Amino acid sequence: MPIRCLAFFGCLIAASQLPAAEAQYDVREKIVYSQVGERELLMDAFVPKDEGTYPAVLVVHGGAWRSGSRIQLRGYAIALARMGFVCFAIDYRLAPKHKFPAQIEDCRAAVKWIRKNGSKYKADTTRLGAIGYSAGGHLVSLLATTGEAPCEQNGNIDTRIQCCVAGGAPTDFRFFPDQGNWAEYWMGGNLKTEPEKFRLASSTAFVDSADPPTFFFNGTSDTLVPVTWSENCYTALKEAGVRTEMYTIQGAGHMQAASDPIALKKAYEFLQEELKPTKAKTSEAAANKTKASPKKTKTDSEQPEDEAETPKQTEAVEN
Repeated sequence: MPIRCLAFFGCLIAASQLPAAEAQYDVREKIVYSQVGERELLMDAFVPKDEGTYPAVLVVHGGAWRSGSRIQLRGYAIALARMGFVCFAIDYRLAPKHKFPAQIEDCRAAVKWIRKNGSKYKADTTRLGAIGYSAGGHLVSLLATTGEAPCEQNGNIDTRIQCCVAGGAPTDFRFFPDQGNWAEYWMGGNLKTEPEKFRLASSTAFVDSADPPTFFFNGTSDTLVPVTWSENCYTALKEAGVRTEMYTIQGAGHMQAASDPIALKKAYEFLQEELKPTKAKTSEAAANKTKASPKKTKTDSEQPEDEAETPKQTEAVEN
């Protein structure tokens, strides 16, 4: 299965071209957002210097769920911070030591942390989006379709995000010709032995009309995550009546699509449209949120107590 090659997904992400009058930002590093056993999970915050409050964006790295770190998509975070977003780029526990659902549990923990603490970093925690690429694209799309309203199970903290950008994102793991043998390092088995894990990892399986607006982008020559792997979720969201867009980069492979300037411009504009809406759109969104029903129960298994290896840091490429 070609997805295993994603373990070599390096830090190649660059910020797109930005206007001359770009906002300045501060970086606050190594913030502990969760602790699992003795392992502290870290994030970096990118905070606009100007006074005020700003929409927040969770930034989730790729690496086949088994490599990478919070600095991998630093270019995304910098570009968005310059546009007036507070960005939180996170580490999460990695396979093979930590099997699914550890990765999505950590992403949910980060969402909860931002809801509770984001205001200390100028974030408007009622406007929270997420962006990720590759495995990170998968994780943010799963956040988008499995978010839940405050309840006893989630500590009475809203885990729903308001917007999602998923690049090069595998979104459905329920069907594989090889029975998913390639994913044993991540799932701890294949479709025959761990079918429920494969379903719970599938963003597409949980799509409904209450999901947030979602933007996908993929290269048409991507052999690691073919376009159809994102199209499954895109099509399901569209059929459910959710605002969704998909941008394909002609001739681009997995690495090239990750830093495509047009794709990133469209992705950032999508976040702006949804998280910095006009007054009329804000009123409409509030009315829709009131009518939305709580999401279905998904994956929140107990986090393991053992300590994970510290994710290997890589150097970010910034423009």
